[in-house]
Formats: sequence, C-alpha cells, structure tokens
Amino acid sequence: MKYTSLLALVIVSLISLGCHSIKNSLPKKSSMKEQKFKYLALGDSYTIGEGVQESERYPMVLVELLKEENILFDKPMIIATTGWTTDELQKGIADTSGLNEAYDLVTLLIGVNNQYRGRDLENFKEEFASLLDKAIAFAGNHPDQVFVLSIPDWGITPFAKGKEVDQEKVAAEIDSFNNAKEEISRSKGVSYTDITDHYRMHGDKEGGVVADKLHPSAKIYLHWAEQLRSKILKAR
Repeated sequence: MKYTSLLALVIVSLISLGCHSIKNSLPKKSSMKEQKFKYLALGDSYTIGEGVQESERYPMVLVELLKEENILFDKPMIIATTGWTTDELQKGIADTSGLNEAYDLVTLLIGVNNQYRGRDLENFKEEFASLLDKAIAFAGNHPDQVFVLSIPDWGITPFAKGKEVDQEKVAAEIDSFNNAKEEISRSKGVSYTDITDHYRMHGDKEGGVVADKLHPSAKIYLHWAEQLRSKILKAR
C-alpha cells in the first residue's frame, strides 16, 4: 500500500512538472502579437521598383498585403539594382553585410538583363542555380519559404516598340530563360510564380509602365504581390 501511494505521488509530480515546462515554453499572447517575420528580396530593377515610389515596390506591397492577413513582417531587406545580371546579384549579395540570419521569406526575380545583354543560357542556368541555393540557405534551408518569379517580357513595352525591337526573338529568349528557371526551381522544391503571361497582356496598356516606358507601373507590381500572397498563404 505504501509503495502504491509513493508511485502515485511520483506520477503526479512528473505530470505537474511536465505541464509546467510546456506552459512555460509557450509565448505569451502579447509577444505573439508583436512577433514579426523577416523577408529578403533578391533581384534587379523589377525588385527595386525602377520608376515607382519605395512603397510601391512589389516586396513592400507584399508585406502590406500579408499584414491584412495578420502576418507581420519587418521592412523587407532588398538586395537589387537596376541592370543587374545573375553574376552581379551574386556579387551584390557578397558585398552586403548583415545577411547571417535566417529569413522567413525569400523572393528571387532575376534574369532579364542576362537575356538583354545576350548572355548564354547555359551560363545563366549555372548562375541561377547557385543563386537559388543561396536563397534557400538564407531561408534556413527551407525551400518552401523561397519564391521565384518569372522574367517579364520587356519586348511588349512602348520602349521596345520605339526601338523596333524584334519582339518575337525577345519573347522566345525570355521563354527559354523562364523554362530554365521553372525547371531548376521545381527541382529544388521552390515555388515558381509566372508573372510573364499577365505582363504580356497588360504591360503595353495605358498605366502599365512608368515614365521610361520600359519598367512596370505600381499597378503591375500590385498584381505580382497579390499572386505571391496567394502562393504564400497556400504554403502555410
């Protein structure tokens, strides 16, 4: 009887200790509300938002859209410059300090300048794959937290038409680059978002580009952010 009572006392004590530990490990409600995620956006002019206000860049708009879903992010860390190719983005990343932490969300939109400058597709594949590996590493080695966007077709813009650019050639080359991006992304378990088809339909319309007649308008960036929001919510 004494042994039975002692055993019961030990079991109750262990259960109490376990409950106390679990309870203490849970964040308080106030801290949960204040928790903010971190977002790293990698790219070129399409990510830096050439020709639009800072608040109209697609990474900034995406953060605001996610806020409406009660998913809070700090201000995005953007590593992007107009004109960058894949190798230049790699150098830009290497030259940026403070990238040691894992990000909860990473987006990657790059490649248009490789096509524009006539860069080799096979070389692009190698450099893009390397960049994507970096992006996954920045996401704490979680591929499902990385989102790749396709290359918009600049050949449909008023700028390209004014230069009498061979639109069919540009479109074919961009399709080849995008096919490579999609294949590499999916092989690594990364989400791929096609923004090219929509841009081909709306990029040459009134309000589709900024003053330089080449880069997308805030309205286009909003659509990209909306597409990403849907993908992110489905991935949660």
